[in-house]
Amino acid sequence: MKKNKSGRFRLNLIFFLVFILFSALVVRLGTIQIVYGEDYKREIDQKVVVPINSSVPRGKIYDTTGKLIVGNKPLKAITYTRPSSVTQEEMLETAEKLATLIKKDTEEDFKSITERDRQDFWILMHPDEAKEKVTKKDQAEIKKKDLDNDDFNSAVYDLTRERITEKELNSFTKKELEVLAIFREMASSRSLTPHIIKNKDVSEKEYAVVSENLNLLPGVNTTTDWDRFNTYKDEDGNTTLSSVLGKVTSSKEGLPKDMLSYYEARGYNRNDRVGKSYLELQYEDVLQGQKKIVKKVTDNSGTVIDSKVVREGKSGKDLVLAIDMEFQQEVEKIIQEKLGTARYGQPYLDRAMVSVMNPQTGDVLALAGKQYVRDSSTGITEINDFALGNMTTSYSPGSVVKGATVLSGYQTGVISPWSYLNDRPLHFKGTQVKKSWNTVGFGVINDLYALKRSSNVYMFLIAMKIGGQQTYVPNGPLSIDKVKGINTLRKNFNQFGLGVRTGIDLPGEQTGYGAGQIPPQGGNVLDFAIGQYDTYTPLQLVQYISTIANGGYRVQPKVVKEIREPSNEGDGLGPVFKEYKPNILNKVNMEDEWIAHVKEGLRLVVNDPQGTGYGSIDNKKYKIAGKTGTAQALYDGPLPVKPMTWNLTFAGYAPYDNPEIALSVVVPWLTTDKSHINLDIADDVFKAYFELKEKRAKGE
Repeated sequence: MKKNKSGRFRLNLIFFLVFILFSALVVRLGTIQIVYGEDYKREIDQKVVVPINSSVPRGKIYDTTGKLIVGNKPLKAITYTRPSSVTQEEMLETAEKLATLIKKDTEEDFKSITERDRQDFWILMHPDEAKEKVTKKDQAEIKKKDLDNDDFNSAVYDLTRERITEKELNSFTKKELEVLAIFREMASSRSLTPHIIKNKDVSEKEYAVVSENLNLLPGVNTTTDWDRFNTYKDEDGNTTLSSVLGKVTSSKEGLPKDMLSYYEARGYNRNDRVGKSYLELQYEDVLQGQKKIVKKVTDNSGTVIDSKVVREGKSGKDLVLAIDMEFQQEVEKIIQEKLGTARYGQPYLDRAMVSVMNPQTGDVLALAGKQYVRDSSTGITEINDFALGNMTTSYSPGSVVKGATVLSGYQTGVISPWSYLNDRPLHFKGTQVKKSWNTVGFGVINDLYALKRSSNVYMFLIAMKIGGQQTYVPNGPLSIDKVKGINTLRKNFNQFGLGVRTGIDLPGEQTGYGAGQIPPQGGNVLDFAIGQYDTYTPLQLVQYISTIANGGYRVQPKVVKEIREPSNEGDGLGPVFKEYKPNILNKVNMEDEWIAHVKEGLRLVVNDPQGTGYGSIDNKKYKIAGKTGTAQALYDGPLPVKPMTWNLTFAGYAPYDNPEIALSVVVPWLTTDKSHINLDIADDVFKAYFELKEKRAKGE
């Protein structure tokens, strides 16, 4: 009986112990699964989603007729994807193997190697000699600084680098420099992100032999890449519209340092190419495309054991410009020809600009400029693209703004259509005489005559009245309220786009000089009324004349008119993704009949025998209207001397009864006001536009 009881006790004890152990196991498993489960799962799987740069082609750029302007040329490329865990010695071994299969010995390759690259490479190649650079005594001195282990090692390494001699740094052979050029690319790459080692002039043999030996080159791969190219060039081989199109960084440049955080936050890799100026920069988000995303699966050592495509890559969207490249090239040719001829005997004349726009839609049909630039080192003068000068430089425009002055007179009530004023020299006490260009004056004239003949005095009298002085007293004081006068005129001018940004879809637009500045003398308000105080860009002038041409609507100029999905048929256009409709920024606060009246004055400028544009602009069949301008202004160009020079301008549109083209011409810094280069350029540009239109209508 005792034995039986004793056996049952032992059996119960065993069951109890088993229960306790099983319970402990359950608790432990629960703890592992519930509390630490995610941590252990990550440790086992180590799945990382990484955006992969698979060289998605950048969006193309087309002109308004669908002709390719900027495209992508396919390139063979060799890349390196750095494992999450790799030593420098392992990378060096791969670089040495790769250097036997490809050439990376161009001047550009070697020029990109920095002194720090050489120092790091020398230490890696000569580990024993490097150790001898820092003695035990040196290390003891460093330890006195009470540094942690990482900072201590860093200090020792920095001291080692400092003690490498120039002779040692220059001891590398050409083949070793090739290895270094490859190694530095590998070392600068980011974990699990493909980095381009070579994508220029990769030969068929190099591409094939590397592809055949990928198993011996951990992380190395062969793929395709792209390079940007422009299809339109002028007779001298210069890229048409290059300054407006902008540039893209190279794979070596990668992301601009000043925008690194911005781009990385948007999923870019450091060696991604991005737009760095103008159209390429402005529309970066559109042109860049959608990168492929791959989920990388690594083991505990960081070696990639599997990968899965999460999202396929997609080419960037294409831009369709409002600019007509055939017309653009014609305008550039006209500027270059006229400017080249006019420069003889003109030491300060170095540029001319033309802005052309559809006044109804805001489409920029051409944005052209040429500038002569002298290389100080060679003494050679070259002519460069200066299209950006239309929006980044400003000049006193002269009489082209008189349409806005007359309309300001109507709007303020100081004159009305057909008002007569006496144009004669104005003598104010203590100031120089203010007069029109014909010296003796035009006598009693109305507003249309004032526009046609470009009367200065008529505009002076409007400015005086706006400033509060209603009558002119010979030899009396000029007693206008200069603050009221200038602010009222500027406010009205702003309605036309003068003195404010036009809103063009390009970065870096300037507003010109004058906004917010109060002139020192009342006479400067009078100068403002004839375009000889504030300065404006050529683009502001074309927006101003367009506002008059279309009946008073200030339309935002646009270079890009459409965004298209990439086409599946080579260089053809894909479906429309976004269309930019005309954007009216404001309607001028003026009666329609006032604008129509001023338009009649602008018609007379070109078409009436007494008009200042008559005879110089001969294409009457195109029904051209506009306003000439001549301004005396201080030269502020690149030469050290700063004499007074003349700016010659023109702003006009056609046909005057149904405008479809408006343009401005600005030619600054001539030593004479007798030249007609501004009108000659305008005449030829109108002719080029309408002849091209006629040719296309005939299907030629």
